[in-house]
This record gives sequence, structure tokens and C-alpha cells, in this order.
Amino acid sequence: MLKNYLKVAWKVLLRRKFFTFISLFGISFTLMVLVVATSLFDHAFGPQMPERETDRILFVNMMREQGKEGYTSSGPISYYFYDRNIRPLKTPEMISVNSMFFQVNSYINNRKLALDIKYTDRAFWDILDFHFLEGNAFTQQDVKNANRVAVINEHTRQQYFGDAPALGQDIVVDQVKYKVVGVVENVPVLRVQSYADVWVPVTLKSQDFNKPGLRGTYFATIKARQPGDIPKIKAEYAAMMQVLERQQPNKETRLFSFPDTFLESFARTLLGKGQEPGLGILYTILAGLAFLFMLLPTINLVNINISRIMERSSEIGVRKAFGATSKTIIGQFIIENIFLTLLGGLLGFVLSSAVLWLINDSGIIVYAALGLNLRVFATGLLLCLVFGLISGVYPAYKMSRLHAVEALKGGSK
Repeated sequence: MLKNYLKVAWKVLLRRKFFTFISLFGISFTLMVLVVATSLFDHAFGPQMPERETDRILFVNMMREQGKEGYTSSGPISYYFYDRNIRPLKTPEMISVNSMFFQVNSYINNRKLALDIKYTDRAFWDILDFHFLEGNAFTQQDVKNANRVAVINEHTRQQYFGDAPALGQDIVVDQVKYKVVGVVENVPVLRVQSYADVWVPVTLKSQDFNKPGLRGTYFATIKARQPGDIPKIKAEYAAMMQVLERQQPNKETRLFSFPDTFLESFARTLLGKGQEPGLGILYTILAGLAFLFMLLPTINLVNINISRIMERSSEIGVRKAFGATSKTIIGQFIIENIFLTLLGGLLGFVLSSAVLWLINDSGIIVYAALGLNLRVFATGLLLCLVFGLISGVYPAYKMSRLHAVEALKGGSK
């Protein structure tokens, strides 16, 4: 039966080519935009290299201080705060401290390179899953001794050394000479926790270590032993913050700092004013935007489907006269519409691939590697099915209610 329905759907599509073109264009364009948006979202927040284990990794990005009169001040944490309050936490498996990235200059063959440098400890390389193309990360001994060694990304390697060997060679960054010990695959700039062009030992900034205060230029990266430990880590961190708040000289100062996933951190900063979780609101806004974006093409497709189905009223009348139920009629038209939507979705994926390639090639997003992975594909397929069901149910229901005699006359109800 399903095979016959699909054959009928194909014949109907070929019969009215203009309607088919309009329908497929609307579906494919809508899905192209949604798939590109999904790919961008997945690229920024999904489990991508080097932050693959997103269900076990938390980030501490911000410390917010709020005074009695509403005065607030916020920024990344200090090494002092990390060393005295985060490092002693018992529940995490590993904790890393790493700096924000800073833009510095390097010169090669009288050509200036603007590079982003980041200071990290050894745990940074154990927590995150970088893809090493050459060499390895610097060792714990390198960090302890503040050795001038560096890991660089493949873009820096190409710019600085070309086709010549890079390992063991010197690179001068911000007038400081480092020995290259490893080369990693480029990390997209959207991964602000791990992105850089050059990574060097955090101990080279030891002048920051004893500066008192809660805010500075550092992030903390926390890895849980298992996903189930994430709530325990958050609870331990919250208890630590309560103790710290009570120890403040000004008893009316409130402190806000949270270990969050990157998406939670983004939602809290954007929608929760750095205090309240905003993830639920963010998902609601995204779902609402997707619904509104799909609404207009869905309405257009519903109207086209009604016109298309009305032309087949005689067919429906004959089928009803021979005993076809309304349920059977509805099922047939929904299957036909899903078939049409999946064809549009296939075109949408092709268009999406072309748009994603253009974005990657344009360099708009530094080191972007947008693509159609399994998560994006599954989301796009789900959107196709939802699109097909929404735009097909009402026309099918409308036609199923026609009386057989009325349908044979080509009437409508």
C-alpha cells in the first residue's frame, strides 16, 4: 500500500510541475536556513573538538560582585581565586586554569602576524581533546619550570614555517622566543574556552599568581569523573561560594559565580544577568523563532496542498464510494505530503552544504568547520517530518470530510 501511495505521489508531482516547483522551493529554502542555523549552534555549543565530552566538562568564566546599592562588577576570575577556592574542590576529577586569549604580534620575513596566545597548565591538555598533528603538549615539568615552550595551531605553523619542519624550532611571539613542541588542528574562535593560535605554560605569567582579588583574566575548566557527578560539583561549588561570600569584608556584597556548560554560561550571561539560569528561556526563544520562521511557508504550503487535493476530489469520491474510510484518505495524503517534504528536505541539505562551504571558505568565522554531522542531519530530518505533518494534516482532514457524492461533483466543504 505504501509503495502505491508513493507512486501516486510521484505522478501527482509530475502532473503539476509549477506547483511542485513552488512547494519544493519553499520547503528547501526554509530547511536550508534552519539547517545552517542548527549547524552554527552545534558548532558553537555541541560536542566538537576539543570539547567533545560536554556532558563531563564545566567552565567557570565569570565572577560577579554586587553591592548593596545595586552596583555590579563582573569579569573572568583571578588566579588567586582559582588557587584558593576552586583547586581544593573534592568532587571533580581534574581542574585546569587557563587565561583568556590575548592578541600579540609576531614577525616573520618582515611580515607581521597577529596571533592569539593563551596561557594554560598541563591539565588543560588532559581535559580537552585536541587533535595533535605533530608532537605533543608541554609537560608538567615544562609548566613547573616555566619553560618557554609552545603548542601552535596548523594555521600558525603554515604561516610561520611553511613546509619546513616546525617541531623543535623557535617561534618569536610578542618578542619572546618559544620552542615549538606540538602542532594541533585549528580550533574555531567560537570555542572561546580552548581557542588560540599559540598555547604556552601558565607559569610564564607567575606575576599574576599572588595578586589578591576575585577577578582577573583566567577561566577554570572542570572535568567530572562521570556525567552523574555534575550536580555534585555544582552543589560543592555553590557551598564554597556561600562560605566565600560570608568572608567578604563588606557583608552586604553578594557574589555570583557558577560552573556551567558553555551553553549554560551563555544563557546565564545573556538572559539571566549573570545570576539566574537562562537555559529554559533560551530554548523557548529558539523554538519560538523556528516556529515563526516555519509558519509562513507552512501556511503557503497548506494552501497549495488544498488546491492540489481539490483537483483530486473525483478520485476521492470514487475511493469513498468503494468503501475507503476518512482515516485511509487522511493517511494517504499525509504520506504524499511527507514524501514531498522529504524531497524538499533533500534539496535543502544540498543547499545547506553549499552555504556552509561558503561560510567556511569566506573566513567570516575564524577556523570555522561547519558541516552536516549526524546531529545536524537528525535535526534537519525531524524538521522535515514536522513540516510535512503540519502542512499536510489540515488539507487531508478537509478532503476526508467530503461526502462521496459531493466529492464526485468536485464540490468542497
